[in-house]
Amino acid sequence: VQLQASGGGLVQAGGSLRLSCAVTGSFFSHDVMAWYRQAPGKERELVAISTLGDFTNYAASVKDRFIISRDNAKNTLELQMNRRKPEDTAVYYCMCTIDGKPYFGQGTQVTVSS
Repeated sequence: VQLQASGGGLVQAGGSLRLSCAVTGSFFSHDVMAWYRQAPGKERELVAISTLGDFTNYAASVKDRFIISRDNAKNTLELQMNRRKPEDTAVYYCMCTIDGKPYFGQGTQVTVSS
């Protein structure tokens, strides 16, 4: 299975950006899909999570600003990021689980300028 994230780039603080992730090589819907991020010098952290049962949850730092969505038929995942802040600067990774095992994509860089 491969995950390909796209949509990263440079955006000014306060702006919006949408990340997309395409999952290939898997023909089943995934119980869990999520976005993680890793800022320079910091550990990877969970940003947002979505389950097959339509449960979603967000890190406190992005709640009410980011929206995670998924299309199970297309095996894609998106992250709408609004009201961006400089501290949102990081490499963003998409993740999905297969039989409970997590798989990560290669990441896409997002930079927010103040």
